[in-house]
Amino acid sequence: MPDLIFRIESASVVPFAVVPIIAFQLHIDNGVPNETIHTIALRCQIQIEVTRRRYAPAEQERLVDLFGQPDRWSQTLRNLLWTHSTVMVPAFEGVSTTADLQVPCTFDFNVAATKYFEGLTEGEIPLNVLFSGTVFYTSGDGPLQVAPISWEREARYKLPLKLWREMMDTYYPHSVWISLHRDAFEGLYRYKIQRGLLTLERALEQVLASESVVNS
Repeated sequence: MPDLIFRIESASVVPFAVVPIIAFQLHIDNGVPNETIHTIALRCQIQIEVTRRRYAPAEQERLVDLFGQPDRWSQTLRNLLWTHSTVMVPAFEGVSTTADLQVPCTFDFNVAATKYFEGLTEGEIPLNVLFSGTVFYTSGDGPLQVAPISWEREARYKLPLKLWREMMDTYYPHSVWISLHRDAFEGLYRYKIQRGLLTLERALEQVLASESVVNS
């Protein structure tokens, strides 16, 4: 039965994709010799290990929406689930192979992971990838066999924040995504039309400006 060990060697942005995608280069070792791996149907759960890094005062302020006030972080700071992904690893002989684990990314600020990434100002994003799935293999001249992959298999990786920001700046230059309740959108849209404004962005700027005048 294969003894698979996983390691993430690097990460890169997939160019010209329909949506932003980060490709993690996954190195896979089989600790059992004389086996041929026919395929691996790999499932991956990617977690953000938020307690594995320090946060500057500016980052603490930007992350209040996720974790509350910093004086409560000893109770509220918990790992975040980023996403799930799958990859089919093709056949290989020998002790190792590599595969690209492609992870689609969203810029939706209703998603906790996006809020976390945008709350950081520098450094790295500590990730832990948990693996499961099924491996199809043969041992010597024996028949094809099937074995499960335990969730105990994992690989840690520190994703450079710079890579995330460059990717989002490429796909969404000078913009972000926000999701509005339909009633709020309809109200903003009516405001735009009634005042003859060209864009929703300009309508929102006027609403914010009038609110600041009222509160001043």
